[in-house]
Amino acid sequence: MDMQSANGAAALTVPPNTPLRIVGDVHGDATAFAYAAATDRFVVQLGDLVDCGPDSAEALRIMFRMIDEGRGLFLLGNHDLKLARVLAGQAVRLTGELADTIEQLDQALKQRLLAEVLRAPRWLRSGSHFFVHAGFHTAMLEETAPAADLGRPAGAVSRALFGEPTGRIQPDGFPERSLRWVDRIPAGITVYCGHDRRSFDGRPYVRHGRGGGTAVFLDTGAGKGGHLSWIDLPPSA
Repeated sequence: MDMQSANGAAALTVPPNTPLRIVGDVHGDATAFAYAAATDRFVVQLGDLVDCGPDSAEALRIMFRMIDEGRGLFLLGNHDLKLARVLAGQAVRLTGELADTIEQLDQALKQRLLAEVLRAPRWLRSGSHFFVHAGFHTAMLEETAPAADLGRPAGAVSRALFGEPTGRIQPDGFPERSLRWVDRIPAGITVYCGHDRRSFDGRPYVRHGRGGGTAVFLDTGAGKGGHLSWIDLPPSA
């Protein structure tokens, strides 16, 4: 089956007339993820399955079972890529949360993670719905993501995994990221993403752009003291 839309962005292919469940960053909160996965909807998880929460290994197992059963997929998140790069022997700064995740993984799970990271899409489109881990760029509507690898992301892939940096560092030591890209979402398109926790009221954060598009931020702090959020969508027209 053709996996490319007419304008070049990878298209989401699911069984006919199947509704979607879009799940935000899991970050090792396997208990909440198991609850989200208990559905007859096709699950699109927006990346960052691992780190921070108590059971990254089980979160991966849940996702891989859904893949094997044809019930879901995950987009590549920056934490997922970083874990894969470490497992592949690349030089990566090893944080405490990453070390904890690696300690949880047996050899079979490590090998599966490496394989799935190389298969995971960087972005997907389903009709007027666009899915990406961190941030949108108009190039994603015109070109397919480059062949998968474990190198440092560049161009549109960097935007997909890390968002749009301002060049400044926040008081917590993390890079500050701009939401200017929301204003460049074309009218009629809704971008669903995670990566940065933009909401602290327990609900996904919705932002409307000047170009007529909309962004829905689904990271509500799972694995980091918050909770896991998801949105159910009808089948694409």
